[in-house]
Amino acid sequence: MNATRSLTNAGKSSLLQIIPVMLCFFAMGFVDLVGTASNYVQKDLGLTDSQANLFPSLVFFWFLIFSVPTGMLMNKIGRKKTVLISLAVTAVSLIIPITGEGYMTMLVAFSLLGIGNAIMQTSLNPLVTNLISGDKLASTLTFGQFVKAIASFLAPILAAWGATTYLPTFGLGWKVLFIIYAAVSFLSISVLGATPIEEERADKASGIRECLRLLNRPFILLCFLGIMCHVGIDVGTNTTAPKILMERLSLPLEEAGFATGLYFIFRTAGCFLGAFILRKVSAKWFFGISVAMMLLAMGLLLVCNTLTPIYIGIAMIGFGNSNVFSVIFAQALTNAPDEKNEVSGLMIMGLFGGTVFPLAMGYAADATGQAGAVAVMTIGVLYLMYYTLKIKSIK
Repeated sequence: MNATRSLTNAGKSSLLQIIPVMLCFFAMGFVDLVGTASNYVQKDLGLTDSQANLFPSLVFFWFLIFSVPTGMLMNKIGRKKTVLISLAVTAVSLIIPITGEGYMTMLVAFSLLGIGNAIMQTSLNPLVTNLISGDKLASTLTFGQFVKAIASFLAPILAAWGATTYLPTFGLGWKVLFIIYAAVSFLSISVLGATPIEEERADKASGIRECLRLLNRPFILLCFLGIMCHVGIDVGTNTTAPKILMERLSLPLEEAGFATGLYFIFRTAGCFLGAFILRKVSAKWFFGISVAMMLLAMGLLLVCNTLTPIYIGIAMIGFGNSNVFSVIFAQALTNAPDEKNEVSGLMIMGLFGGTVFPLAMGYAADATGQAGAVAVMTIGVLYLMYYTLKIKSIK
């Protein structure tokens, strides 16, 4: 109850408005099922690492294409309507895998999942600014990431449950995950659609060139690259953690998949605690501690061959990476308060890092094993260490 009260801003938002928005954050987390799903598809179809890593790469490729146009769309139809469109596309993407299991079918499904999530992440985060503002924004976005992380860590649990129970006899298996999340998508559409949210006056009309021109601002560019590294580490760990256990400890996928769940458990805990910590301490200090934790964790994953230290490393990445997005996003929005829609589009375009990192990690893993994949993620962590020095205080 106290956590919920901390998210409200007197005179501007209400519990009845916050709950539907947070349900949308839960739906936003559906994109993270791609790591779990790609491992199961790899097993079912006998794919290589580079072939399987095409799935998460394809999902996040669409952030490059749709993020900036979505920022322009919000100027025309509003943020809430744009979120509703994203939920509809997400629901369709979750239904398609139930109709087949071929490689092309999954490519189409993951493409639509990426498109829907690109639109959602671009529009939902600035929609929060209609309810919360000022120094509470970073902590509120972090709480939204906490809700999102719940959906993320439930994905491997639901998939493993479906794969190991009687469900395979009905032809569902691990794909029961898609049915459950599709139902939640439709629920989110209904609840948000019925919720009145008064939006601020739309930003000035702008084109793609005007949006991309914001990257000429040094700090906005730094934020953009920071988002790329954050999501690259997130998707990379999500996908690679089980493969590390399978490679070094010869665990089956159903057991190794717990590594993904462990990552999301600690990312969820980090988001929840971060919503309170960021209200009490400097964002720069907390961000620096989080990144240092990830750097130490990468060292563990590079050199360790036993279960406990690998689990510790995965957990540290989950906790450390949990608040990176919300801090960077809040920094970018407050740096350009009159261009929130455009800045949001640019920052979400940075989720294209979820394409770049898995592709590079897949080729590195094919060549040198999973240590190569970890080395690629370490590059992203080193950049975030540099970004820590550039974080500004928000008033």
